[in-house]
Amino acid sequence: MQSKNLTEVTEFIFLRFSRFHEHQVTLFVVFLILYTLTLAGNAIIVTIIHTDPQFHMPMYFFLSMLASSETMYTLVTIPRMLSGLIAQSQPISLAGCATQMFFFLTLAINNCFLLTAMGYNHSVAICNPLRYTLIMSKRVCVQLTCGVLGIGLAMAAVQVTSIFTLPFCHRVVGHFFCDILPVMKLSCVDTTINEIINFVVSLAVIPVTMGLVFISYVLIISTILKIASVEGRKKAFVTYASHLTMVIVRYGCPSIAYLKPKSENSVEQDLLLSVTYTIITPLLNPAVYSLRNKEVKDALHRAVGRNIYPLTLFIKSKDRLWDREGRPEQESG
Repeated sequence: MQSKNLTEVTEFIFLRFSRFHEHQVTLFVVFLILYTLTLAGNAIIVTIIHTDPQFHMPMYFFLSMLASSETMYTLVTIPRMLSGLIAQSQPISLAGCATQMFFFLTLAINNCFLLTAMGYNHSVAICNPLRYTLIMSKRVCVQLTCGVLGIGLAMAAVQVTSIFTLPFCHRVVGHFFCDILPVMKLSCVDTTINEIINFVVSLAVIPVTMGLVFISYVLIISTILKIASVEGRKKAFVTYASHLTMVIVRYGCPSIAYLKPKSENSVEQDLLLSVTYTIITPLLNPAVYSLRNKEVKDALHRAVGRNIYPLTLFIKSKDRLWDREGRPEQESG
């Protein structure tokens, strides 16, 4: 009987937000708006950074990498989730589920280590400004980015392989995408080893990278306190406090989701946490890291102005042409 069940499980069905069935349309509209804002914000950031020469420096290089990674991160989960809110029954094959999990984990780990690289970049810029361009050369930035992506790929491969070598007896995933813990629950064998692997990888990613980021910000704050100008200290604190807030949000929700005891798992809590770090956090990233940045806002205004000014000239020229052609007709009438 068990082997029969094993051979029958060739696809999964997502439970999604079925407990909020009466609010499916509302959820779809809200999530679609948030997703559109996320895509637009990240697209603006990447476009401005790559087209404006003043942003061709390490800090903005990492910002563009984070924005690109966040965009792909949301593409892995949100479009399918949105379509599922409209069409209730959308099964996913085991291969499709494994693929989604692999890219989700790769990009999630990549984002964590990118934030670490950004924290290191900030600390070098503040604590060692005279050697900043030497330490954070273009080559070093590219090497850090490639190393971060390599770590994400390797860790995701380990986790996905450990999960999808399990036999599955159940088809319904109590989630809106193929995350580790909800899929692991569908196995009909003991998953202790898999839980240990997940815990070790999560421990290596979340507390370690978060600790490195906080070390960077301790160095930054200690240097800021030495600034003689009160206005300079205030400006620096406002800038890096917002960054640090974003880091806490980014690491806080995954920490609760992946490091909490198994006995404390609940479907509602897991869904809420997942919505936070898959939908809300990617939207906050462009707002906190870039769109609050004065240089980025100035560049955005310049870009908008360049597009609006020719249109204004065109409208004015058409108005003048209309006056020249229309006035004689009015006078003759």
